[in-house]
Amino acid sequence: MCIVAIAWQLFDELPLVLLSNRDEFLQRPTKPLHQWSDQPIYAGRDEKSGGTWLGIQQQPLSGKKSETKPEAKDERNALYQQNGRWAAVLNFRDGVQASSQERSRGELVTHFLTSALSPMAFARQIDLQDYAGFNLIVGDARQAVIVNNRGHAPTPLYAGLHVISNGQPEERWFKTERLRARLRQEVLPLIAEDPTPEYWQPAAFSVLSDSTLAAVTELPDTGVDKAIEHALSSIYIRTNKLRAADSKNLLSNYGTRTQSILTLQRVPDAKPSTDNIRACLISRET
Repeated sequence: MCIVAIAWQLFDELPLVLLSNRDEFLQRPTKPLHQWSDQPIYAGRDEKSGGTWLGIQQQPLSGKKSETKPEAKDERNALYQQNGRWAAVLNFRDGVQASSQERSRGELVTHFLTSALSPMAFARQIDLQDYAGFNLIVGDARQAVIVNNRGHAPTPLYAGLHVISNGQPEERWFKTERLRARLRQEVLPLIAEDPTPEYWQPAAFSVLSDSTLAAVTELPDTGVDKAIEHALSSIYIRTNKLRAADSKNLLSNYGTRTQSILTLQRVPDAKPSTDNIRACLISRET
């Protein structure tokens, strides 16, 4: 996943609104969003390494294993139990190649979702050097924490809009600033008017599909060839633009594969065990 935007504690009814684009090689085997049969997780799945890039904790109320994708939110909420835990991971682009000895970054998400540790406690106990470069965001209804293994210690997110890509969380890349600006102008005002999904999610997906490229002078220095860096500079990465820029054929089958929206919604009549919070994760393959 190459970009994540998090509106944290900005709206009473929706304390979390997370938008993401996952960028990956087209040939990497992936299972779309579904209820996992072997773990209490609702997420897409990287079938090569077994982890995920974005997910929520969820399990069948009956305790029965299921691989089915619920067709409606009402059906899912009636059949599944959640505890409000969610997590996302992004790779870190600094020119350092991952080695075969390093563990899959996707397991950081699955380990948090199946853990009982608080977000901060989980972030502090990670063996950072076991993994290739990553940015990890873990949270529940009360706290969200970001950490990476490139010098950024576990830090709680403050209430506000956070946009993170493949560099340090505070870095202002063209794609992060464009996404931040468009969300502030086109999506957050809609949520403030009416938080029902049908009202604002079409605009959110439209913003996630922005393929505008940066000017050459606005490109970050990540150790990547400038022509490829330019093709990677948009919110939504188009494979054909990468093919045209990639003379060495390194990323010719790479691009944005999945777009997702994750929300936590306050539910006044929910049972106390759910903390009055309902998680909803939707994705579309591109």
